[in-house]
Amino acid sequence: MPETPPARSRMSAADRREALVRAAVPAFADGGLNGTAVSAITEVVGVTQPYAFSLFKTKKGLFLAAVEHGFDRVEETFRAAAETASAGERLDAMGQAYVGLLEDRALLRLQLQAYAASGDDDVRAVVHRRYAQLYRLVRELSGAGPDDLQRFFANGMLLNVSAAIDLPLFDEDDGWLSDCGPAGAGAAGAGGSSAGPAPS
Repeated sequence: MPETPPARSRMSAADRREALVRAAVPAFADGGLNGTAVSAITEVVGVTQPYAFSLFKTKKGLFLAAVEHGFDRVEETFRAAAETASAGERLDAMGQAYVGLLEDRALLRLQLQAYAASGDDDVRAVVHRRYAQLYRLVRELSGAGPDDLQRFFANGMLLNVSAAIDLPLFDEDDGWLSDCGPAGAGAAGAGGSSAGPAPS
């Protein structure tokens, strides 16, 4: 389910910062970096725009904080999944956990907005750094080799696109859907190293 910010009353500065980041996720998911007004975010939290700028400096700073939050969520999900799986099943466990994370459509669409905004040098640097960090984490947690890791992340991008466009709603009589859609990816994931992320 999409996240909601903490209650407005008696929030500390740290709570307000967290609330702004959480409110920024669905706002930037809808409008992207350039199409989102900071006021749309501050109104949800109940703070002023100058207060938000005192914390994040710029709208881009708030966007990047939301992107970092998205990567944090994926990393937390993978760590939790790996902790409960045996050594040989950790990659599959992380993939299945990622499928569940995609139900948060705001987080998914923010992820895609982060890729789209990577024409900006600052955004690209953050996405590059966090994606590389995520790759290293999956390698460390799973012990998987390069080929399995490549499939894991490639299938993650397929899952992202499928979830974003509601691929299961297409006519399932189309032959290509059973080969490349989420059902095919999910079935492969049950058998080994299919579901994986391309997160934000």
